[in-house]
Amino acid sequence: MAGVLLDLDGVVYTGDAPVPGAAATIAWLSREGVPYRYVTNTTSRPRRAIVESLRRMGIPASPAQILTPTVAAVAWMRRKHIERPALFVPDATKSEFAGLEPLPASAADGAGAVVVGDLGDGWDFATLNRAFRLLMSDAQPPLLALGLTRYWRAEDGLRLDAGAFVRALEYATGRTPVVLGKPDPAFYGTAVDDLGLEPDQVVMVGDDVRADVEGAQRAGLTGVLVRTGKFSPADLAGDVVPDAVLDSIAGLPQWWATRRHAAAASDAD
Repeated sequence: MAGVLLDLDGVVYTGDAPVPGAAATIAWLSREGVPYRYVTNTTSRPRRAIVESLRRMGIPASPAQILTPTVAAVAWMRRKHIERPALFVPDATKSEFAGLEPLPASAADGAGAVVVGDLGDGWDFATLNRAFRLLMSDAQPPLLALGLTRYWRAEDGLRLDAGAFVRALEYATGRTPVVLGKPDPAFYGTAVDDLGLEPDQVVMVGDDVRADVEGAQRAGLTGVLVRTGKFSPADLAGDVVPDAVLDSIAGLPQWWATRRHAAAASDAD
């Protein structure tokens, strides 16, 4: 083990409050010289807003340390020379796409791509139907999914995430989405490459047994599940077997030390 990827919502913080021990664990990673990145499917806020929130919680961060589906989507569209995307993301996040000249919200055609993220309360029939019609146009723009997370835990309880709306559009149009977030292996690969490591050297810590744990394992990483955020005991009864289950991110240093000690003992034998 040489590097760590950390989910944010449900692992480092819940709502506007840090998970107890999160700041101490991240400080430990820095002291030990363990490279880490924050990987999140959050598309409700741009990276600068996430950085500000973390800093208010006493957790250091820079935009370069945060990998979001929005960043991956912009890079993908630039590689494909696609402009004028139709954005189904919150207004605050639209700023990250400014260089691609997004389609006006009232436009009924002309989209270079249809980008679906965490629009939250902004979803209604008319909005979802507009995305459907854009996808069904003669131009057949690609459907870009900013992650396939099914739901997340907000302060008022569980809420549907972008994955549910992406699947609705996929079903209605018969189109396969381009996934630019967890659990897509390429998204994890980008984060691992940014650490300068190999997949089997990296641990992913998350609260979503599918997007975080299974997604990481499929990409060749070690998947660690925490009992915070959206965690449910039912997660341990399914077909996904985490490499480890921790009460919270606060248990990462001890687990890391135990694994290191076991590996060293094995090498000695």
